[in-house]
Amino acid sequence: MTVLSILTYPDARLQRKAEAVQVFDDELLKFVGDLTETMYAGPGGVGIAAPQVDRHQRIVIVDVRPKLGDDCHGLMVLINPELMAWEGMAVGREGCMSVPDFTGNVIRAERIRVQAQDVSGRERSFECEGFEARAVQHEMDHLDGFLFLDRLVSRKTDLFRRKNYQKSQ
Repeated sequence: MTVLSILTYPDARLQRKAEAVQVFDDELLKFVGDLTETMYAGPGGVGIAAPQVDRHQRIVIVDVRPKLGDDCHGLMVLINPELMAWEGMAVGREGCMSVPDFTGNVIRAERIRVQAQDVSGRERSFECEGFEARAVQHEMDHLDGFLFLDRLVSRKTDLFRRKNYQKSQ
């Protein structure tokens, strides 16, 4: 598998709307493998969307186990995902591999139901809550050309420079 290059803000390609996946084949399976590898290679990566690596297809990968342990769905590959239901709203801090220098406070639904296809084209449905729901919504935003910067509660008070921690030698 290959770790792919991630587009970073303000690259205009991050604003493009992604197209639905039509073909479910070995090439798609290989790309999903590379995208997954890229997510795990990033610091704190719990999600990634295909547009972040300049492939404008509706593909999202989320795995919040590094933050939540086994209290989640594990690795979710969501192809052509649709948000079917949501409830509750909460403010939470978000970061993004495409915006490496900042984090920010964003309002998201607390509980969601998302329907998508898997790499074989089979329909799947997931009910997510809390951090997992936030991660899915964050990644789905990339499919429509949005970054968390577009959803900040306030650019004045809710955008923060990311702390960089150096490893001691």
